[in-house]
Amino acid sequence: MFRRVAITGLGVVSPIGNSIEELFSSLYAGKSGIRALPEPLSKSSQCSIGAVVDLPPRDDLPKMRLLDRVSQLTLAAASQAVADAGIDFAAEDRDRCGVAVGTGMGGAKTTDEGYYTLYWERSDRIAPFTVIRAMTNAAGASLGLEYALCGPNLTYSTACSSSAVSLGEAAGKIRTGDVDVMLAGGSEAPLTPGVLRAWEAMRTLAQVDDNEPSASCRPFAATRSGLVLGEGAAFLVLESWEHALSRGASIHAELIGYGLTTDTEHITRPTIAGQAKAMRSALRSAGCAPDQIDYINAHGTATVQNDRVETLAIKEVFGEYARRLPVSSTKSTHGHLLGAAGALEFMICVGCLERGWIPPTMHLNAPDPACDLDYVAEGPRSVTPLRVAMSNSFAFGGTNAVLIAQRFEK
Repeated sequence: MFRRVAITGLGVVSPIGNSIEELFSSLYAGKSGIRALPEPLSKSSQCSIGAVVDLPPRDDLPKMRLLDRVSQLTLAAASQAVADAGIDFAAEDRDRCGVAVGTGMGGAKTTDEGYYTLYWERSDRIAPFTVIRAMTNAAGASLGLEYALCGPNLTYSTACSSSAVSLGEAAGKIRTGDVDVMLAGGSEAPLTPGVLRAWEAMRTLAQVDDNEPSASCRPFAATRSGLVLGEGAAFLVLESWEHALSRGASIHAELIGYGLTTDTEHITRPTIAGQAKAMRSALRSAGCAPDQIDYINAHGTATVQNDRVETLAIKEVFGEYARRLPVSSTKSTHGHLLGAAGALEFMICVGCLERGWIPPTMHLNAPDPACDLDYVAEGPRSVTPLRVAMSNSFAFGGTNAVLIAQRFEK
């Protein structure tokens, strides 16, 4: 007998807000977090914009000096989620509480600085804590230590779907009764010279809009030219339904569906079949018919191929209903958070279910004719009823992850 999964805590640090209320205020106002980057990040035209969190690095505590920015963002977002859930881990069976983190790049800043010291400055030594700051599971380890959680501590790195996978797999641990509580989500801090240059070399970054740099990311638009990298973290407290009720927790929503598939045709080129299978798998997991989905937060990266493939995959799964189904890409405002994108965008779905409004796809003045769905281009939209929402995350390497949330009916 599988257990239901309640979402009781939400926490976020993002380019458009460092709290849930700030996040949604910015989304509904169409505020963009995309802006010019300082040097040395902005030495080439395509590396001159990004979506930056307004949260300076902390070095006020000894433990903070041991953490890469990706782990600092993790702790900032997760602490909000724990406070929002009102959970006291000291009063819990910590063997039945765990962590799941998704990240694509891990401690990128530490790695970049280490290579600079070694190869540019020609130093014989680099910082002694380089390994523990840069290792991919550093963020998860820091969470486990922060709250003394002795259950599973899992790190998933599947590129842009990393944190969607972390949430889906964390929910699976709860459903099967392995744990009662999981602190799950994702974090990314990829705005370093090396990472930006690497993405630039792939020719996937957006050309800067000279008239309005903040509008450089234009998913589904005929004028789109690529993605804009962003940093940030989003974490959720997931609990078994029984556990949440037993401690009198306030429930935001229920995680009811998860689909996970892998493309095997090309390491970077997405496939309609793989994305469609992931959406269908999530629908089966949720026990939902396609026409029960009220909103999709699209992967919507603003690259030509990705947007067209996702559009066709949605049509394949939803048929004629796809024409009436609101779809939007919030990457147009917060940028692409890579491994943290799935958790942030699923959290946005949860917030939309609570508020009854969905955010627009910004800067969509002239849609690509091949992208002909309802992308909510006119501004935030009130939707009645808004009971079930889907979040798509499709990644390099071919890992497709889809999550479905259902509104909590009090």
